[in-house]
Amino acid sequence: MALLAYLKSLFILQLLMGFVFVVSGLIINFIQLCTCILWPINKQLYRSINCRLSYSLWSQLVMLLEWWSGTECTLYTDQATVDKFGKEHVIIILNHNFEIDFLCGWTMCERYGVLGSSKVLAKHELLKVPLIGWTWYFLEIVFCKRKWEEDRKTVFKGLSRLKDYPECMWFLLYCEGTRFTETKHEISMQVAESKGLPKLKYHLLPRTKGFTTTMQCLKGTVKAVYDVTLNFKDNQSPTLLGIVNGKKYKADMSIRRFPVEDIPDDEQECANWLHKLYQEKDALQEHYNKESKFPGPTIIPHRRPWTLLNFLFWATLLLSPLINFACGVAVSGSPLLIIGFILFLIIASIAIRRLIGVTEVKKTGSSYGNQESKKQN
Repeated sequence: MALLAYLKSLFILQLLMGFVFVVSGLIINFIQLCTCILWPINKQLYRSINCRLSYSLWSQLVMLLEWWSGTECTLYTDQATVDKFGKEHVIIILNHNFEIDFLCGWTMCERYGVLGSSKVLAKHELLKVPLIGWTWYFLEIVFCKRKWEEDRKTVFKGLSRLKDYPECMWFLLYCEGTRFTETKHEISMQVAESKGLPKLKYHLLPRTKGFTTTMQCLKGTVKAVYDVTLNFKDNQSPTLLGIVNGKKYKADMSIRRFPVEDIPDDEQECANWLHKLYQEKDALQEHYNKESKFPGPTIIPHRRPWTLLNFLFWATLLLSPLINFACGVAVSGSPLLIIGFILFLIIASIAIRRLIGVTEVKKTGSSYGNQESKKQN
């Protein structure tokens, strides 16, 4: 085990895995670009192809969590709810406290066959991120600038276009709008107090507009809302860099299913329902902090081999020519080639580190709290 942990920590192996992800992502993006000619001819075929292309990219990240780090995910829910996973269009409401919360969500999507068709209401800045933003663009992800006056038309159009999506779709919403930090929480609770809303201990005040708009636009398509509350054993604060280094975490996810018929149609009542939901999520987090577990029965879904097989396919395809080229450079003895190859490795490592940086809490926070505070002053 010590040897395996040592191998996982080797920078050269991490760099090779990053190389596979980046190059395969660029190839996938190019293929996605080519599929655009299908859109006016057969929109559903375009969507089916892009679901599988995006799966091929995202599953490499899921592979890191499941097979490389060996992170375990335990669900706290009932079997009747699990039996519906992957068989209906749903909205997922997930707390936004951890750097890898999105990866845990993707892991559940993969295990129930909806990773390729998973959606999210994403911030517009991510559209400019290579691989991630580009893949999401072809997957019809809805991007917003978090300024409702500017987003209204774009969000309504993007969401309405998904009504006839052919694959079972899990639409992820981070209703808090940004990742939790103590500073943001303090400001958020000032806003809650000014609006006469109950204070939350473990969450930011939810931004209801995105949820109510999504419910309105996908009415008749979405069958349920899954409330997912995520936490980690032993007060762990997992990071994507930790996953890359092979560190193992233990994730617990409480999942509750709410049929859309039980959620009010009226916008204000729907917003009130969401505020009540977050009060319940707060109570769940309080229970977890005291008992080190969520209430209810547990289910541990088995990891599937497809993420590992997909990565091995891309690694075999891409690493063989790279290794042959590296050997050729070494044998040639050319200082120019050797220096060029070393520079390539340095640039590649910096690029991969910057991609990892997209997930880091201290680098991805928005000015949400400050903007809200200003509105109150």
